[in-house]
Amino acid sequence: MKLKGLLSEVAACLLVLLCVPGLMTAQGQTRYKLIDLGTFGGPDSFPSPAGSGVVMLNSAGTVAGWADTTTPDPTCFGNDGLCLATHAFRWDRGTLTDLGMLPGGNSSAGVAINAGGWVLGASQNGLIDPVFGGPENHAFVWKGGQITDLGSLYSTSVFPQTFNNVGQVVGGTLNTTPDPFSLFGAPTQTRAFFWQNGVMQDIGTLGGPDAFPFSINERGQVAGWSYTNNSPNGTTGMPTVEPFLWENGKMISLGTLGGTVGGPGAQGSVMINNRGQIIGTSKLAGDNSTHAFVWENGVMTDLGTFGGVNSFPVWLNDVGEIVGEADLTGSAVSHLHHAFFWKNGVMTDLGTLGSTSHAEAVNSSGQVVGRSRLGDPSTILQHAFLWEESGPMMDLNTLIPAGSGWELIDAYNINDRGEILVDAIPAGTPPVQTGQLGHLALLVPCDGVAQSCDSAPAAAISTAVHAGNRVNARLERLGQRFRVSGRD
Repeated sequence: MKLKGLLSEVAACLLVLLCVPGLMTAQGQTRYKLIDLGTFGGPDSFPSPAGSGVVMLNSAGTVAGWADTTTPDPTCFGNDGLCLATHAFRWDRGTLTDLGMLPGGNSSAGVAINAGGWVLGASQNGLIDPVFGGPENHAFVWKGGQITDLGSLYSTSVFPQTFNNVGQVVGGTLNTTPDPFSLFGAPTQTRAFFWQNGVMQDIGTLGGPDAFPFSINERGQVAGWSYTNNSPNGTTGMPTVEPFLWENGKMISLGTLGGTVGGPGAQGSVMINNRGQIIGTSKLAGDNSTHAFVWENGVMTDLGTFGGVNSFPVWLNDVGEIVGEADLTGSAVSHLHHAFFWKNGVMTDLGTLGSTSHAEAVNSSGQVVGRSRLGDPSTILQHAFLWEESGPMMDLNTLIPAGSGWELIDAYNINDRGEILVDAIPAGTPPVQTGQLGHLALLVPCDGVAQSCDSAPAAAISTAVHAGNRVNARLERLGQRFRVSGRD
């Protein structure tokens, strides 16, 4: 069982330079060169297994991720059929660095990157996890060419979520106490940890058996969710879950919008910015609908919807702007949801490239990236988009020259320089074959002066395809059971 397989078992809510110098679209939109980040010889490279709301692209244009090698992994577990070892990587100015893994491991993954270029990762360590009987995984921090094992609290696997610029790390781990209500479907309790300067501590819960942290800011404040008791509710069949703020050794509840579940929802995150604002989701009274919220100074504000049932926030920047997705009127039948941009109490519909859309990230300039379906809600194929306050939503595939060899199907991060981390598959892949493997790529704005925008041949990529939706195939491969699956 390899890293991606064990992640699947353990947790459930876990290119080439191409451009024409100075070329602009009819709307005056900046175009981009596209840099393939490559792999270690295998067919695919991957975004963070920690899911939405994690920084994989920093302000200097450095990227953390993980990629296939050509080496078979004897501990392979999963249903993609490749069984290749994966290695965490750091990409910086054209150089893809293999970060290796902890002693004894076969596979590793890059989870997040901070402003200093340090990488947070997860790796097998050659031991057997006592809870699942498969390879154990530990968190690590890579800095200056050295890997530091963060250790463990309970001699079980450790799953990093994110970290800040001073190297404080948060994530989840399992203890050995049986738990019928384990947050992510594990047989034992899920606990939240905080790691700093070689010391890992369990930060406790709000009174129930489980907790999990999703975000940490530069002040060391942590946001996540936790059970408040051990008694299942009549509406959900599980104990009440509430979002929390942890600081200075104390965890407080943020409350809910009236329901018994507060925390991340489909495609949503719990995230805290450097102002101490927190986003998340909460059920309303009756537990029949879920709304995005922002919490600040003890006040939880419902962000609402576009007339539909649910909304989910994904990213919060340091000026208090929020992006995510929200249902439209009648969405319970039509499944229509649009990406939103929320600022100063106003939720703006970003539109779509076809039928539905989902925002992934927003930078300090209010530029938003994400993905949108090209056809009706049943359409598999999606394209990556960019939205700016002047609008409208732009298909990022129209902002790179034709003939690039790639089709951009999602955009995960955008930094303050306007660089965008995207997911690319070979151009022309039939919609029914979007299980095809692809690469992470970086889009860099072309200014025609400082950046060379000369075309170059596309890097080689496997033509093997998988049945079904490529997004779902990646979720299976990544084992993102710590990430709540969504609808897009």
